[in-house]
Amino acid sequence: MRKLFLSLVTLSAVFAAVSCNSTNDADENFFSRTDQQLFIGDDIAIANTQYGKVRGYIMRDTYTFLGIPYGASTAGENRFMPAKPPQPWEGVKDAVFYGACAPQNVMRYPNNIATFLDCWNYFDMSEDCLNLNVWTPGLDNAKRPVIVWLHGGGFSSGNNIEHHEYHGENFAHYTNAVFVSPNHRLNSIGFSDFSAVDPKFKDSGNVGILDLVEALKWVHNNIANFGGDPNNVTIIGQSGGGSKVCNLVAMPETKGLIHKAVALSGNSTSAINKEYAQGIGQAILKEAGLKPGDMNKLQEMPFEEYMALANRAQREYARTHTTTGRGGFGPIADGDHIPVGNFFESDHCANVPMIICSTTAERPSARDDAKKHASSREEVIEMLAQRVGADKAAAVYDAYAKIFPNKLPIEINDVIASSRSGVLNTANLKYKQGAPVYVAWFDWQPPILDGRLHAFHTMDIAFWFMNTDLQVSHTGGGQYPRNLSKKMAKALYNFMANGDPNVGKKTGLPNWPKYTTEEGATMILEDQSYVLNAPDREGIALQAR
Repeated sequence: MRKLFLSLVTLSAVFAAVSCNSTNDADENFFSRTDQQLFIGDDIAIANTQYGKVRGYIMRDTYTFLGIPYGASTAGENRFMPAKPPQPWEGVKDAVFYGACAPQNVMRYPNNIATFLDCWNYFDMSEDCLNLNVWTPGLDNAKRPVIVWLHGGGFSSGNNIEHHEYHGENFAHYTNAVFVSPNHRLNSIGFSDFSAVDPKFKDSGNVGILDLVEALKWVHNNIANFGGDPNNVTIIGQSGGGSKVCNLVAMPETKGLIHKAVALSGNSTSAINKEYAQGIGQAILKEAGLKPGDMNKLQEMPFEEYMALANRAQREYARTHTTTGRGGFGPIADGDHIPVGNFFESDHCANVPMIICSTTAERPSARDDAKKHASSREEVIEMLAQRVGADKAAAVYDAYAKIFPNKLPIEINDVIASSRSGVLNTANLKYKQGAPVYVAWFDWQPPILDGRLHAFHTMDIAFWFMNTDLQVSHTGGGQYPRNLSKKMAKALYNFMANGDPNVGKKTGLPNWPKYTTEEGATMILEDQSYVLNAPDREGIALQAR
């Protein structure tokens, strides 16, 4: 197991997850035994799995199990192959710290604002990466709704605890749900298609997403031992995780494993062209100077060498070949595991309700530039002219300024750049299937960094999971963000439990109407949330002309 030498959070910081009902009272009993938060010992927090018993710990009344294996190591002869089950173990396996993340290229973060804001968490990196975390309020027969978190990073990077806001304790405790977060294979390790090289590797191009299918099977087979309901599982992901949600919903083998789905700031309606992906696989073999019978040499190569080789071959192949849709390494429309064409024409997922959410400033353009942040309307229209054309820039600006009349000109620029056209396309296709669809637009404004942060990409995660006091570098912490977080977490729980964010716990949000193509109902999530119908329809139409 190789150590990844970037770790921007210490173990003590991880265990300092701030419970939403913690107190700062400094009375004489503050450090008394009755105030103990962590319970760990030989006979504490032991749960059964199909492969053996695991021992976690109890933190602030929440049972915590970290790094539970759901698959065997994917190294050596298992590389490019569908996941195999882990070897059953005797006795009790410790599950008290995070498992290894998948091999990937990790940036080295300097001492700057970006590093401060995101607080990246990486520990071990290894091909023995098929593991997951579970947070649960109890090891009983309560049959709680289950949520499975799929991390972001496209299909190339990330892990299940990459940011503080991925932590599952507060959501599990506050809503009485079971929270699961798996790791899986990524990039060229998880998505190199050698099906045209050797039939033995017919699934190699999709093993990364098939890992998540195995994780969902693990949930189905084991989560009752952790107080969860295997017949009420919601998958949720952000950015690349949102695309993973869409891919998994479309896969025939997830029928019965997924009951609701939530895609945040990321979605997709189709996968990579199979012939294009096969061409990349053949290019990798050529770059390595190998013949089809030499695939074992690619399996034995250190993963760092293989990834560098595969990336070189992919870049060269992309230079001389074009494809419709996305390229690179990611899920492939093989017609077996992942359908060819529109995901939301698959009958088996027609009854899966969905929430789709994005933020109003996915890429804030003036976070580090106070002068640009103060740009005038005229200056922003000049910026827009370079993207939408000089003849349309003013009209597009005004269409979005009508939606958010109190926003600064630079904020209007960022709203336009954060186009919801992809969100609405996915929502429209899902709506045609007949299952309920709910659409949100997150617009909460962080009171930090002199007001330049805005509702940026990933900002809403901490709110859905009750982690605004944990990811303080995004929110500032305290009661102000917590007010909205409580409402969003309750709405998410209601959706998990009932397929409707309005039914169940009182949320404090206004009624959230189902999305229809005609009305386009959109919940604007901010300190005082409200609903608008098709707010950006005019602006999107103007840009499309």
